[in-house]
Amino acid sequence: MIIRKLYRFENAHIVRQCTSRRCSRSIHGHSYKVELLFASSSLDRGQMVYDFGLTKGMIKEFIDSFDHSITLWSGDDPDYLADMKRWSERWVQLPVNPSAEQFARTIFLIVDRVIEQTKMVNGETDVRLDGVIVHETDTGYARAGRSDAYNSTMGPTNIDTIVFSQRVMDEWTNPEMFKELLSGKVFVNPTSV
Repeated sequence: MIIRKLYRFENAHIVRQCTSRRCSRSIHGHSYKVELLFASSSLDRGQMVYDFGLTKGMIKEFIDSFDHSITLWSGDDPDYLADMKRWSERWVQLPVNPSAEQFARTIFLIVDRVIEQTKMVNGETDVRLDGVIVHETDTGYARAGRSDAYNSTMGPTNIDTIVFSQRVMDEWTNPEMFKELLSGKVFVNPTSV
């Protein structure tokens, strides 16, 4: 069984080296919609794959990191990166160009790690992230599955090199959550949300 959870965020970026001049040479923004698809071969005590209420914590906060932010590519011009960081409190720097495809891969990697490191407490078994769909516009989206997210020929897949601005981290319930995620900390789901 597969369930879907939808998130939204507003974000600005430049996608360097793409064909479209408007996208590759001008900062522009999108109203993104992100669909997370969770799968399991069994149901929990509430007869659910995964309670939607549980997706409103750490997962939502990571996705919300991109809201009203500019997403930067670490391989971009150093002067551009410095200027964007100087003039925007909220930014996220990725090791890949911030296309819809790379957003889908990046979000998959982060959420997959959250699920892997979460101790389930309501009888959930075999809960896994099946896919991430990132709608950049009403007419265009990118979908990443596990094989896409971990495919190094599509760009670096190490989330250790993602950088969230201090302002983004300060707005999280736990400003240390990304460090804790990278360190392998086990997170325990609440018994009630």
